[in-house]
Amino acid sequence: MGLPWQSSDVELDLQRSVQAVLRELSAQAPALQSNRGMWRWSLHKKVERDPGKSPALVRILLRELEKAESEDARHIIIPLLHTLMYVLTKATGITEELHRRTYAFCTRLLTLPAPYCTIALDCAIRLKTETAVPGTLYQRLVIAEQNLTSELYPYRESALLLEIEAAQGQQTPEACMRHVVSHALQAALGEACHAGALQRKLLASSRPALERYFHAVVTAVEQMAREPSPSREGHLERLEEIYCSLLGPAATARERCGGDPLQDRPLSVPLPSPRITFHLWTDEEQLWKELVLFLRPQTQLRLSADLEALDLQGLLPDWELARASMLSTDSGIERDLPLGADELLTPGSPEAERAGLQRKGGIKKRVWPADIVMPSSWDGPPGLHRRTGRPSGDGELLPGVSRLHTARVLVLGDDRMLGRLARAYRNLRKQETQRFCLTPRLSLQLYYIPLLAPETSAASRHSELGELAAFLGRMDPWYESIVNTLCPTIHKLAEMPLSLDTSQTVDPFILDAITYYVRMGTQPIYFQIYTVKIFSGDLSQDPAEDIFLTELKVKIQDSKFPKDSFSPRRRGVAEGPGAELSICYQKALLSHRTREVTISLRATGLVLKTLPASDTEVSGPTHCAPTPAPDTDHTCLKVSVTEIVKTSNLAGRSFSVVTNTFRTAHIQIQSQDRRLLTLSLDKDSCRTYKDVVRFEVAPCPEPCSGTHKSKVLGLSSHRQEMERNKAKAKPLLMPINTFSGIVQ
Repeated sequence: MGLPWQSSDVELDLQRSVQAVLRELSAQAPALQSNRGMWRWSLHKKVERDPGKSPALVRILLRELEKAESEDARHIIIPLLHTLMYVLTKATGITEELHRRTYAFCTRLLTLPAPYCTIALDCAIRLKTETAVPGTLYQRLVIAEQNLTSELYPYRESALLLEIEAAQGQQTPEACMRHVVSHALQAALGEACHAGALQRKLLASSRPALERYFHAVVTAVEQMAREPSPSREGHLERLEEIYCSLLGPAATARERCGGDPLQDRPLSVPLPSPRITFHLWTDEEQLWKELVLFLRPQTQLRLSADLEALDLQGLLPDWELARASMLSTDSGIERDLPLGADELLTPGSPEAERAGLQRKGGIKKRVWPADIVMPSSWDGPPGLHRRTGRPSGDGELLPGVSRLHTARVLVLGDDRMLGRLARAYRNLRKQETQRFCLTPRLSLQLYYIPLLAPETSAASRHSELGELAAFLGRMDPWYESIVNTLCPTIHKLAEMPLSLDTSQTVDPFILDAITYYVRMGTQPIYFQIYTVKIFSGDLSQDPAEDIFLTELKVKIQDSKFPKDSFSPRRRGVAEGPGAELSICYQKALLSHRTREVTISLRATGLVLKTLPASDTEVSGPTHCAPTPAPDTDHTCLKVSVTEIVKTSNLAGRSFSVVTNTFRTAHIQIQSQDRRLLTLSLDKDSCRTYKDVVRFEVAPCPEPCSGTHKSKVLGLSSHRQEMERNKAKAKPLLMPINTFSGIVQ
């Protein structure tokens, strides 16, 4: 135990660090902007170096949360709650009273709107188990991230980004198992645990003995966590038995009599960094290939029969192979079956009575959900985003089939890289309609870390290529503080000279920030993907199709197509700068009714953007009455047309440039005076289409086909209903995980 003045000094130091984080969130201290994200990291490092500070930090964070609740300062609730949960996951020695206070606070947040109630519910569910069975969150996280074998908790997670060499030496399976055993015993026994002796015993244990202790601890924790009413006292008794078997009764008796407090203080049990692998983007099929390679080696896991029938080690090419139908030749009544046809039941037992009225045999069909291609956690409504997200790493998509694996894909780059990710994501969804081997087995979580190339023309270029990152930062202040600040740090690391010390190949701050983002960023924001159909001036070429996520830019070429080509020149059109365009679009109305508008104008270019430039952006078209759009309505494209207006006066003709904007989700644009167009998708020079005379833009639908649905759902007799479902296809939404989703 520390002296009173030492305890007060510790709390003052932690309080100052917490206040620095709060000032950073309030954006009232410009001097702190250069250190954004560093304050949270230094706060966690303080308790990692001295685990005895964890209870004090939990009390401080709880006080600040209760103060924010009373003052209705909602902008700091989610960041503080994430910080508190991260401390509770890693810490030992947290009292039951602190756990219950945190749980009670989360239950009070359930009355707030989303995303506060969504995150609070997730925290409350985890805290309820952690309160009764301390150490559960840490144990499950390490087992999943480090791929440790456990029948009671078979879940697995992997992050695809970069290979962390500096941390590999400390992340061997043996080291991770020692961390799990040590953390579980310290969390449950508290001061009664001799941490130093326990660590020495685990280090001296052989691999078989260490595995035996590891499985004993995991079994005790998981079995108690699965009880309807888990008992903290019962959990303590079971772990005391494991502790006695480790150190022997003599060490346990010495602990009850009291030991040396300097030697018995809790030791830091590190939370190993997740296994992260780096992959350079080479082709569009790479995302699919990496996910398949992530799953295929796991043949040792006991998956359900339904799941194995879908994969069959070879990515089934035909849905007919996955059918499970059989024709019964008996009466269908179980008691009429001959002996030996099934296992015998004891006469008079409840099972035998129920079996007399059960039907068996007949035609058995799989019951596939109607939206079989769409995972249950990606069911956002049409539009750019949904208000909250519910990613489920271990939920069921099919009856009896649990998604045991979670792939966390982190993308580094700018808006151009996100455009390529959107194409790969669409291709992945398209392949799933034919093979369906990843969706029921895998929970796919997408993360984005903006990385903009350093250029001399700093601000303008960065804002142009980092629009989606800026949008995420405006929607989620904690994302702005933790993730958007990594770009300059990564650039500084790249500019540093190479060190001969290979143990320091990874910057600890960058690694910790990425790890924190992957673990705590559980709330996705959904982005609508748009498809564009492109018609060339050459009639012999078929129309091309592509997609974009953030922007489509149109420029007017100097060249023209022949008169006898795709679109004849309109009579009476005067020559001038730009091109004569015919624009037909569906006007965005608050009533969601369809109203088509057709206009003709001369323009030098136009831009279609999916993201609003600011939260208060409201605009309307020039050629029809402006329609105010609410601040939260980001479900449409914003079209900006650079129009050429011709005026005549005594001095002659003159031309002026006017920018008109309107909002729509469906638009068709065609050149009327033989001028060719150039389309650029997602600001990517590699995705440019030239010699275009017409193009159509609409929300990209979820990839599916009528024949696929009829085979899967067994609804071949309801073709009319299927046609209606096809006409109202779900839009394809790409989720990107943040800390809170969209905070209003």
